[in-house]
Amino acid sequence: MPDAGNQSCLTGAEDTVSLLVCLFHAWEDWAGLGHTEDYLSVLEYLLWVFTPLAIVFILPFLIVILLYLSILFLHVYKRKNQLREAYSNNLWDGARKTLATLWDGHGAIWHGYEIHGMEKIPDKGPALIVYYHGAIPIDYYYFLANVIIQKGRTCHSVADHFLFKIPGFKLLLEVFSVIHGPQEECVRALKNGHLLGISPGGVREALFSDETYPLLWGKRKGFAQVAIDSRVPVIPMFTQNVKFRGFFRWVYERFRLPAAPVYGGFPVKFRTFLGDPIPYDPDVTAPELAEKVQQAVQSLIDRHQRVPGSILRALLERFRSRHHKAP
Repeated sequence: MPDAGNQSCLTGAEDTVSLLVCLFHAWEDWAGLGHTEDYLSVLEYLLWVFTPLAIVFILPFLIVILLYLSILFLHVYKRKNQLREAYSNNLWDGARKTLATLWDGHGAIWHGYEIHGMEKIPDKGPALIVYYHGAIPIDYYYFLANVIIQKGRTCHSVADHFLFKIPGFKLLLEVFSVIHGPQEECVRALKNGHLLGISPGGVREALFSDETYPLLWGKRKGFAQVAIDSRVPVIPMFTQNVKFRGFFRWVYERFRLPAAPVYGGFPVKFRTFLGDPIPYDPDVTAPELAEKVQQAVQSLIDRHQRVPGSILRALLERFRSRHHKAP
């Protein structure tokens, strides 16, 4: 049996430990750390809840930031070159090529962007490019950049009216020849020998289409009448792996505002495909031509897009060196 001296030592050590524990709990209460584990649990839960939301909504917001950085660059470029304006008719050529290079680099790094059929875009003369509208039409920006870099041309574009109401966008739209789409203005651009890009589905297709990639063109045939009046070929275009999601259709139909929350910006594989040009035919009516163009774009979707669309599959395609057509 332990002697009295050892028993006394053990009792003293236990008292010391108990005192230290009491002091620690007292300090923990005084410092407000008594519920630290609860706080950490709440923070962990909030992080679990809001991380997907941050990914979903911050990535598209980064695209908007990139657009505004482009606008800022144009303003700086204009300020530094205002003296050249009196001596040159091509003030914005350098700015367009610089921004095209930046956007092309962004596409290559973020989306592994590829474009197939660029040889179908004429080196000279007009053509109407009709494309499927993505939820975030960044694939179209990459296409415009490639036209500038590879063809040395600026493709005029038709955009929704709301885009012209966004503060700060005026200069960007002017420099890249974006118009709001009256048929007369479109015909004028084509008759002047320019390329013109238009999406018949527009914002409606961007917001309200889904992962099955339906064409939401309705009865629109104005683009076909523009091609007939201008006597130009129509080139169909589609980009693989653009993702669609739509809500609040009533808001858009009533107020023409893109109020639906869209998500995107994920680094999925993007491939743009240009179909065979549909030549001008004086015997074809606007409804007939609109139907032919719609079938051509649908054919590109059927050949190159697996439906329903999958973000995971599109991400994995970044690691494939060769393109496999959809079954």
